[in-house]
Amino acid sequence: MAGFNTQLVHGKEIKDNNTGAVNIPVYNSSTYQYPKVGENVRWDYARSGNPTREFLEKQIAQLEHGACGFAFASGMAAIHAAFAIFRPGDHILIGDQLYGGTYRLLNQYFKLQGIAFTTVDTRNLEKVEAAIQNNTKAIYFEPVTNPLLQVTSVREIATIAKRHNLLTIVDNTFLTPYLQRPLELGADLVVHSATKYLSGHSDVIAGLVVAKTAALGQKIYFVQNALGGVLSPESANLVRRGIQTLGVRMEREQQNVAALIEFLQQRPEVVQLNYPGIAGTKDHAIAARECRGYGGVFSFVLDANTDATTFVNNLHLLKLAVSLGAVESLVELPYEMSHAELPPQERIQAGITPQLIRCAIGIEDCEDLIADIRAALAVARKKTAASI
Repeated sequence: MAGFNTQLVHGKEIKDNNTGAVNIPVYNSSTYQYPKVGENVRWDYARSGNPTREFLEKQIAQLEHGACGFAFASGMAAIHAAFAIFRPGDHILIGDQLYGGTYRLLNQYFKLQGIAFTTVDTRNLEKVEAAIQNNTKAIYFEPVTNPLLQVTSVREIATIAKRHNLLTIVDNTFLTPYLQRPLELGADLVVHSATKYLSGHSDVIAGLVVAKTAALGQKIYFVQNALGGVLSPESANLVRRGIQTLGVRMEREQQNVAALIEFLQQRPEVVQLNYPGIAGTKDHAIAARECRGYGGVFSFVLDANTDATTFVNNLHLLKLAVSLGAVESLVELPYEMSHAELPPQERIQAGITPQLIRCAIGIEDCEDLIADIRAALAVARKKTAASI
């Protein structure tokens, strides 16, 4: 098999004998002609299948080493599909640090459908094992949590899940198959917000699911086709194009993160840094065993004498915005933005405090990013001092 970066660029072979196109065409047709009544056809209606979308679905399955992939209109639609295969009365263990939108979907939608959830720290294997019930069907988690960057071992969770005949479902948005392939570590389903690193340019909303087996894939396909939350051909093409540069983007972003971490470790305003690439922690040890890199996101906590809101408001290159994984660097206050759906007490208990800053680093020159952060820290520090 070709190398990973070669797979990123070329995807599955097209064999377009009509035009010789090197990229899959964008097929916008909503319906397809039957040669005659009763004859089997590959394509009939675009909700059920589209050539452009299928190229992306086959490519992500290849990259994740799964049996089949499915493309959805958003990351949340992909997560919805993964949970829609369960039935009323089922019980699922979920990680205690999930994306706020996932938390909302599970607690305000799926609970009403009769599915029960228990939140557990998936890093604590004894607690995971103890939380399993007779009706438990799956364990769902993010191997690198947002925004504290805590690391769970996919291999260890999958081992527990297999022992109890459970599915392991992993949100691999932060790492992508470039840095980790959960199916190889024992997971059964992988979901992505392809809006993030896979597309990589903040210009498309998309979600992907990859199933380890064809049988599990059939369940996801039923949901995709029945509910119809499919990715458009135009958006599928944008994700396909973004995937071609995933490797070079991830490498550059990680280089920038390393330089920024080194800079922030010297700053007195920073009292805590969260990033799996920092050696000496259990999180780093797990990531070093199961990943080939640590990603482009980190977070840090400012001291009480530095105003977090003033800091982010005075950044210029790092844009104040939710999301991540783009060529441009983004910054946010999780307490006020990405995790605002969580009750305040749960935010604080989880370590998501008003002083927590999350950065998703792009491919700019790291010297410019450092200068931007240095200047914003000076303003935030000065304002706090003046208000005392």
